[in-house]
Amino acid sequence: MKNKKKINKRRYLFLALVFFFTNFLTFKTLKKVEIHDIKIQGSKLFSKKDIFDNSSLNTQTSLIFIKTNYLERELKQNLSLENVSVTKVIFPFSLKVFIKPRTPVAYGEKLFNGEKISGFIDKHGFFIYKQHAEVKNLEKLTLKVFGWQENFRKALSKILFAQKKENVELINISFSPSGFVTLEEKDLKTILLGFNPNLITSQFQIIKKFKGQLKGNKFFKKIDNIDLTDPKTPKIKVFKP
Repeated sequence: MKNKKKINKRRYLFLALVFFFTNFLTFKTLKKVEIHDIKIQGSKLFSKKDIFDNSSLNTQTSLIFIKTNYLERELKQNLSLENVSVTKVIFPFSLKVFIKPRTPVAYGEKLFNGEKISGFIDKHGFFIYKQHAEVKNLEKLTLKVFGWQENFRKALSKILFAQKKENVELINISFSPSGFVTLEEKDLKTILLGFNPNLITSQFQIIKKFKGQLKGNKFFKKIDNIDLTDPKTPKIKVFKP
């Protein structure tokens, strides 16, 4: 009989603990996320306010209803992040945001509502706002990108990859509003690529070939521009005295 009473007491205690923790967890998950509950890791460039201002997150959102995958996509796009991970933490109550910012490889300039906005470009062609860029090593950047638009990003990424692969020393990459690409190269000066991003790989192979053939040649100084809009028939225009 005594053993039975002990078992019943343990059972009641267990049920009481389960009831307590269930209610505790329910309270915690239903609690609304405030700005001070945001914990940022990985970068000091971003504030808790940045997280709220650049996402659908608000002070009326309960922890349990936060869609972390959706929030990650919002922050990655709106803050030009390379990667971001959002984790819901019940105890201690918080929303952890791990941020990996993009690394600039060039200066960048784009138009927004008719206004020129200066920033930076990463190796994948993404635009990075000045306030979201790591300041270290910026003084080593020599390449500039003008006329950036989101729909030119893939073409820009191809150009940056081809430049590195073929060891081409670009100074400027310019996009017209319609997408025509013009390069300025250290030795070959102005190079016209045109509209077709599918030709970029072959165009840079020709640029590398020209640099090798003309290296040390005074003809370099006579070049006005090189037209590679049709890589099968490259055209070199020289200055006329």
